[in-house]
Amino acid sequence: MGEVKLIASPQSFPCARIEWALRIKGVEYEYIQEDLLNKSPLLLQSNPVHKKVPVLLHDGKSIAESLVILEYIDETWKNNPLLPQDPYERSLARFWAKFIDEKYLVGVWEACVAQGEEKAKAIDAAKELLSFLEKEIEGKKYFGGEKIGYLDIVAGWISYWLNVLEELGEVELVNVESFPSLNEWGHNFIKTSPIKDCVPPRELVVEYFSFGINYVRSLACKE
Repeated sequence: MGEVKLIASPQSFPCARIEWALRIKGVEYEYIQEDLLNKSPLLLQSNPVHKKVPVLLHDGKSIAESLVILEYIDETWKNNPLLPQDPYERSLARFWAKFIDEKYLVGVWEACVAQGEEKAKAIDAAKELLSFLEKEIEGKKYFGGEKIGYLDIVAGWISYWLNVLEELGEVELVNVESFPSLNEWGHNFIKTSPIKDCVPPRELVVEYFSFGINYVRSLACKE
């Protein structure tokens, strides 16, 4: 099916999504590690609009944005399908993926960087968003049913990266008491192969998020 390369950074969970999908599909690929503080000409050429990872190169053609790349992978390599085959279920998976990236991820970030009186409000807002995912995974092993699928891959950062964000942001969002189903899903997901094989060292993730949180908070102090 042609040469496959992945321009990525190990700290980035959108990049992990693509590795998980490629490995589930059994696609051989070359991993090109990107320095996010000194972006390479290859990255800038391959993704001139956003200039960020991940970027998938397939036979010289570049595909950017993790959700777009996931669908491209699923449509190109038909084995081990990620998206549901039923049109309605497929539309739901896309809906929740968009919700996770555009609503929940933003809510978690705001809860972590907020300070003072605004922090409690941001935490409550993030937990309210979490409750929707708790209901969606309730009674299931994975969002995709009995096997890992598209939505599990999209939400996968919750099982590992979220814990680092909670620690750095001094918040607790996903606890066993409030979100038992989501907790169980996260533990199952992160321990499954090939998911566990594409998880970066914790110290890299800590360094990655520490910079962002400290930067945002420093800007808030100047206002």
